[in-house]
Amino acid sequence: MLTAKLLPLLALAGRAAACTTVAVGKAATVDGSVMCSHTNDGEGMSDPRMIRIPASEWPTGTMRKVFFNPEDYPRYVGTDRATTAVPEYLPQNQIGGYMAPFEPMPGCEIPQVPHTYQYYEDAYGAHNEKQLGIAESTCSGIFGAAPRGQNVTADGKIVVGKACWSIDSLSQIAMERHSRARDAIRDIGRLAEQTGFYGAGLFEGGAESLLITDVDEAWIFHILPSEPADGEEYSSAIWAAQRIPDDSYAAVTNAFIIRDIDRDSDPDTGDFLFSESVFTTARRHRWWSEESGEPLDFTATFSDGEYANKYYSGRRLWGVFNYFSPSLNVPAEYLEYRYSKPYPVTAKPDALISVADIAAVNRLYYIGTNYSQAGSGYSADMPDEGGAPPSLRAGVELGYPGGPWGSPDHVAGNNNTAMPSGANQYGIAGNWERTIGLYRTSESYISQSRKNLPDECGGVLWYGPYSATYTVYTPFAAGMKELPPQVTNGTHMQLDKDTMFWANRYVGNYVQLKWWAMIEDVRAFQNEQMQHHLALQARVDTACGRRPLFSSMPSDDPLHAYYTNAERVTRETWNLADHLMFKYADGQLHPTDTRFGTLTPPRAYGSFGDTVPGSVSVIDKPGYDGAWLETVGFPEGPPPPPNCTELAQRYNRPICGHVAPPNGPFREWLQLKEFAVVTGLACAYKGDAAAATNNCH
Repeated sequence: MLTAKLLPLLALAGRAAACTTVAVGKAATVDGSVMCSHTNDGEGMSDPRMIRIPASEWPTGTMRKVFFNPEDYPRYVGTDRATTAVPEYLPQNQIGGYMAPFEPMPGCEIPQVPHTYQYYEDAYGAHNEKQLGIAESTCSGIFGAAPRGQNVTADGKIVVGKACWSIDSLSQIAMERHSRARDAIRDIGRLAEQTGFYGAGLFEGGAESLLITDVDEAWIFHILPSEPADGEEYSSAIWAAQRIPDDSYAAVTNAFIIRDIDRDSDPDTGDFLFSESVFTTARRHRWWSEESGEPLDFTATFSDGEYANKYYSGRRLWGVFNYFSPSLNVPAEYLEYRYSKPYPVTAKPDALISVADIAAVNRLYYIGTNYSQAGSGYSADMPDEGGAPPSLRAGVELGYPGGPWGSPDHVAGNNNTAMPSGANQYGIAGNWERTIGLYRTSESYISQSRKNLPDECGGVLWYGPYSATYTVYTPFAAGMKELPPQVTNGTHMQLDKDTMFWANRYVGNYVQLKWWAMIEDVRAFQNEQMQHHLALQARVDTACGRRPLFSSMPSDDPLHAYYTNAERVTRETWNLADHLMFKYADGQLHPTDTRFGTLTPPRAYGSFGDTVPGSVSVIDKPGYDGAWLETVGFPEGPPPPPNCTELAQRYNRPICGHVAPPNGPFREWLQLKEFAVVTGLACAYKGDAAAATNNCH
């Protein structure tokens, strides 16, 4: 048996993701849609491309191959994903040149179904043409397993992996074959039980979670490997699923959340689905018994708790609950995650939830609370992100972890939000808060399913390459027959200015120069883009109702508007990057003639060519925060020039009074200085700027 403690030895995947997911029922949203969201919080090598897998008709007898997914770029290379080529996955189209196709995992293929649906994927299946949505979050689990055919070391012995299915491949099966979340869960659960499940295999453990949505329902799905029986060819899986009430939402943040399982739930109409191994395993280890009369708590039984640090998962749950349901006043701190049950599985929002609301949650840094990673010194200057009770908006002094410009992004040097305490190069134990907004997110999305519209346009994937904090969520309809190159290209491996990923990455890195000021420009831009996209979506929805979809001319297809919109978003995001560079260059603040422009407005000049007071000018602002200056020792820096009294003592000159520079044009001050020097009114030698403006007597 492979336990969770052995998983760091496996190194199964190149970079496991540590993601935040949210799902919302149809009665809890502003428009009756069912939504789920996913942030792919990798470690710098995740593949952020959005790829369209076309629908396919498969000949009788075709076998569906299963592939190991490294999750890094490229996540797949080959021609087996559809009956027509997926250009982004062809060997000759990989960055760096030809790359050999991936080999299927031995003994893992299954019979292919006659027809598979079109869907979009990033590292995982995301949204299909039938409006099925999926959001993934890696979780800790008490058992581990290795991919079939791969050798790993456990307890000093070489062990050959027996599991066929990762969460990546299970999500693809769900996308290819299903329109209902309930059916998808039963199918992928069955496959994992039959031929085994393996997890990401890095420090966070070997379990997984999916939030799965359709036009009617939203579900939470948890899965972990089971113990392989001696002599068995394949390992198996333990899994459970719980339906989210229509009027509620749920979030998964790298830890299981399902608690008490209703064992009598009807699989066709009830709110729970599960493998029998949930109960047989718990009984075998005496973790639960029917005789106790108590329900089985799935999280307490099978989770391995939070990883990296305490509150790594719980703090994000607190952030979600406090944003959507501040009236609940859920605790920010607790003794232990698994057994103390600090948070509900689901909750009703205080107000109906929109796409923009989920986007805001994906960008949360807890600003305005005791847990702000910018530091409490900036709370008064930054907008409150919402959700925090008033008692948490002033309290503890956190100092200035965000630096002079209040950036909540703390990069990983083999430590903080990503690695265990003390793992950094200096051997310093400690952790930053694990925020939902995160600079190392490779991409995120919001899946939206709407029953009142045809599947082709009712299903929309709002895609955001790079960190949610700096991205623009851009809509793409489920039925589009082509995705624009702005999202199908763009990786960490090559700078490409034609892609959304790199446009957003530029913005995210520029903002670090003066975060608390520049982020306001970014938020204004994001808000304008969101309003534009909601209006675009409304126009497309209307057009879908009166035009035949997919005519012979792509320009006649109402969904084509989403294609052309992507080019506009990319272009305007680059314009935003230029605006930020111009406006905040060299510690100054340059006014612009337009909202996101790169040209200073015209100025008024006096007869000497000087700027007329009150006219637009370059302002040396914003400066450093005053308290930060005191913290870093600014007051103890070099002293000011000597005053007149000091100079009089040195040069035996009369004591003089200082005349402050006038409030008029700078040229007048220069004239005064020249007059003082010529007439001998300066307290000291020529060229002493401080003394030259003193009127001695």
